[in-house]
Amino acid sequence: MKTITRSALCGLAFAGLAVAAMAQEVTPQLRDSRTGTVWTPDLSGPAIAEGVDQMGQPTSPNAYVNRAFDPRTQSARVEGVVVQRPRANLMGTVPMTAGPTVPIVTIDLPTLQALPGRYWLSILYLTNNSGATVDAVIGCHFLNHGQEVENVRVIVPPAGPGERLGVPVRGPRTDLFVDRVTCNVISPV
Repeated sequence: MKTITRSALCGLAFAGLAVAAMAQEVTPQLRDSRTGTVWTPDLSGPAIAEGVDQMGQPTSPNAYVNRAFDPRTQSARVEGVVVQRPRANLMGTVPMTAGPTVPIVTIDLPTLQALPGRYWLSILYLTNNSGATVDAVIGCHFLNHGQEVENVRVIVPPAGPGERLGVPVRGPRTDLFVDRVTCNVISPV
């Protein structure tokens, strides 16, 4: 019969902790370029555990997000319009400048990244330029070489006067290739 030493038990416990830490979800920390606020978007879904770097991107050059996007090999798309009601993070307040030449609501160019084994993620920043609370609706299109992969309608939580919000927008699964996201304000106009 084999006996296990104390150092072997400690080694097993450490290995178990390392595996548990790898299995935890890697959530990106973001910095709003306009207000300087650092935040972590509220994301949910299954955790991943294999071959990812600290930013959650796969390390293998053969990983799906590291391969070239070839629209001729992808015919799949998400049908219809996906409606999302994400939680928004308050980045801070900005001067209220709405008027004849400044729209009530503006959005910064959205970013695009893959959460390996899960879905594409776009982060956009919405700014309420008015002195009133607004309920904004944003339309986002996830594209692969100009072909639409998913059409998303984002119902943003109310933004108070002068508030700037960080909004995570969930795209299609990462097994569908996406190389660009475009977003526009549907309302208020």
